[in-house]
Amino acid sequence: MNKFLKEFKNRGYFYQCTSAEELSKLLNKEKIKAYIGFDCTAESLHVGSLLQIMCLRLLQKNGHRPIVLIGGGTTRIGDPSGKDKTRKILSENEIENNINNIQKILKKFLDTDDPQTKPIFVNNYTWLKNLNYISFLRDIGKHFTINRMLTFDSVKLRLEREQSLSYMEFNYMILQAYDFLELNKKENCVLQIGGSDQWGNIVNGVELIKRYSNEQTFGLTTPLITLATGAKMGKTENGAIWLDEKYLSAYDYWQFWRNIDDRDVVKFLKMFTDIDLNEINNLKEKNINELKILLANKTTAMLHGEGAAQNSEQAAREAFSGNSLGSNLPSIKIETKQLEKNINIIDLIILSKAENSKSEIRRLIKGKAIKINENIISEEKFIINLELFKDNYLKLSIGKKRHIKVELI
Repeated sequence: MNKFLKEFKNRGYFYQCTSAEELSKLLNKEKIKAYIGFDCTAESLHVGSLLQIMCLRLLQKNGHRPIVLIGGGTTRIGDPSGKDKTRKILSENEIENNINNIQKILKKFLDTDDPQTKPIFVNNYTWLKNLNYISFLRDIGKHFTINRMLTFDSVKLRLEREQSLSYMEFNYMILQAYDFLELNKKENCVLQIGGSDQWGNIVNGVELIKRYSNEQTFGLTTPLITLATGAKMGKTENGAIWLDEKYLSAYDYWQFWRNIDDRDVVKFLKMFTDIDLNEINNLKEKNINELKILLANKTTAMLHGEGAAQNSEQAAREAFSGNSLGSNLPSIKIETKQLEKNINIIDLIILSKAENSKSEIRRLIKGKAIKINENIISEEKFIINLELFKDNYLKLSIGKKRHIKVELI
C-alpha cells in the first residue's frame, strides 16, 4: 500500500474510499492535488474540523499539494448532511469575514512556504456566482437522477423524520459535485477527502467527472470521531472547542486536551499530533497523566505555538498547587467601582465567561464546585468584596480543573 494511505489508515483517518487499490497505484506513481472543503458558517472552525486539517498536513508531509476549498458559494445554501433543519442564511459581509478568518486559522496548521506543497486556497463562489441556471441544468443536472439522490443519507434521513428539506438544500450535493469537477478541470485535482457524512456528495463528484470527461478521480472519507464518553468530538457542556483564541484561550484549549478521557489518549495522539506512530506505540506504557500532558502540549503548540503550550502547562501546575498569583493563569480584569454594585458570585462567573448559564452556575454552587481563593462558595448570593483580593488578585475556581485569576484595577 502507498505510504500516504498506509499512514492515513494507521492513524485512524480511513473510513471509505471509492477505489483504494487504484488510488494507491496513482500515489505511488506521482504527486497529486487533493481537496477538502470547509463551510464558512462561523468566524472560526472548531476542533470538530481538526481531523480534516490533519489530513491536509499528512498530504503535505507526503509531498502532495492540498487544495483548501472555502465554501463561500455553498454556504449561501447550506449542506443538509447531518442537519435537522435549514441553516441560517448569512449576509455577504458575514461570509467574507468568516472566509478571511478561517484562512488565517488554516495557515497556522499548514506549511505555506514550500512551492511544491503549499496549499491552494479557493472559494467556490468564484465559479458558482455566475452559473446560468438553464445551462447548468442542461450540462450538469442531466447527470443526476432524483432516484439516486433520494438514497443518500443527507436527504433520506431528513425525509424519514418528516423534517423540512428545501429545494435549495436538495441542490447542495449537485453543487458540491460540480466543485470537484471545476477543481479537476482547473487544477487537475484527482482526490476529494471529507467526513463520512460527505460520502454521498463525494461519490456524486467522482461519478459526475467520469460522465462529463471520462477522467478517473477518487473519494476518501474519515470516520465520525466521538469521545469515549459517546459525546461528539468538539462539543462540550460549555460549548464548542474553537480554534480561534478570540473565542477560546490557549489555556482552555490546552485544558480540553489535558482532560480527555483516559481511553482516548493514545488514539488522539495518533490522530491529532505528528508524533511518529512507532514512538506512540513505545509511549503506551507511560503514566497516563504524562501522556495527557504530551497530547495537550503537542496539540496546543500546533495551533498557538510552543510558548503558549508551555505557559498553559505551567498555569495548570500553578493552579493545581493553589498558587493564586500564577502569571500564566487565564485572567480577567474588574474595576473597583464594579464591586460597589454588589457583584455576587454568579455575576463574577458570567463576567469571566467561564459559564454563561445562571442555572448551570447555581447547580455548580450546590455541588460545592465553586471556590474563591480555595474556599468553597455555598451561597449563590455571595458578594464579591475588596477583602477577597490579595495584592489586587483573587483566584476563581470552577470545578477541579478551571481556574481564573481576577485582577482588580
